[in-house]
Amino acid sequence: MPQRKTALKSLRAAKKRRARNLFVKKKIKDAIKSFLKAVKNQDSEKAKQQLKIVYKELDKAAAKGVVHKNKAARKKSRLTKKLTPAKKTQKQ
Repeated sequence: MPQRKTALKSLRAAKKRRARNLFVKKKIKDAIKSFLKAVKNQDSEKAKQQLKIVYKELDKAAAKGVVHKNKAARKKSRLTKKLTPAKKTQKQ
């Protein structure tokens, strides 16, 4: 345990930040899971809606500094690639 007042305050702040960051990351993971489930079921309309939600969550997290902006961009790009084949299979 920290001895100094500032170290105690820093510890409290770190705990709050960690809890908030874990919550945000959990929201992102849940959104991605629901998107991938929609893609797997070849439900392109639901997948599009879920992709919008994923984009929103990733952008928010990147803005808050929970995830790096390049990581958010990379995830968005890779998830969009997964949506494209789902569209092609549904057209055929």
